[in-house]
Amino acid sequence: MEERKTVSKLFMILAVIYVTCLLLSNLIAGKMWAVSGSVTLPAAVILFPLTYIFGDIFTEVYGFRKARTVIWLGFGCSFFAVSVYLITVALPYPGFWGNQEAFAAVLGTTPRVAAASFIGYLFGEFSNSMILSRLKVFTKGKRLWTRTILSTLVGEGFDSVIFITVSFLGTMDNGTLLQMILYQYLFKVTYEIVFTPVTYAVVGWLKNQEGVDTFDYDVRYSPIRG
Repeated sequence: MEERKTVSKLFMILAVIYVTCLLLSNLIAGKMWAVSGSVTLPAAVILFPLTYIFGDIFTEVYGFRKARTVIWLGFGCSFFAVSVYLITVALPYPGFWGNQEAFAAVLGTTPRVAAASFIGYLFGEFSNSMILSRLKVFTKGKRLWTRTILSTLVGEGFDSVIFITVSFLGTMDNGTLLQMILYQYLFKVTYEIVFTPVTYAVVGWLKNQEGVDTFDYDVRYSPIRG
């Protein structure tokens, strides 16, 4: 089937849900989750892996070009949200308002962490989408589970390594840093595997509803255009 030149109502709904998951993940990332005595993860891991599942769905059904649009949409909305957070934290506040520190703790961020989040997101999401797109052509559309898992192994790997390293290198010992990367990575990949039946169901339903199943035979894999 040929790729559609316009977007459908279902595509718009999925894009809104995707961006919402991304914004909420960034917002709750400051909360730490004590999984066990030796394992601590950011609370965002309960939601952020869904963005990769949505990325798989966009690429599998609509193709890399449409997925690229949504990835940049998510980046733009995240950048705007962080900018608004920083501006509101910096606004002068009256003496009777005693919540500034709590407000800043939740919504504030450092340029280093913000940069780590944005870079990790772009590398992770684009590599995930590109690999899944190429594997779909290579496998002739068969074995969706292998495509989603293999692309996630790479995409989440980039995201975890880049975000943790850029954010925390030099602030803790290397052993702890590597441990954080490993635990986050394993959790996110396991998340993708567990949700594979849901991915199958959503992809199958969308292809039936939309009447589209895009194969990227003539795509240039550039994050910008092509």
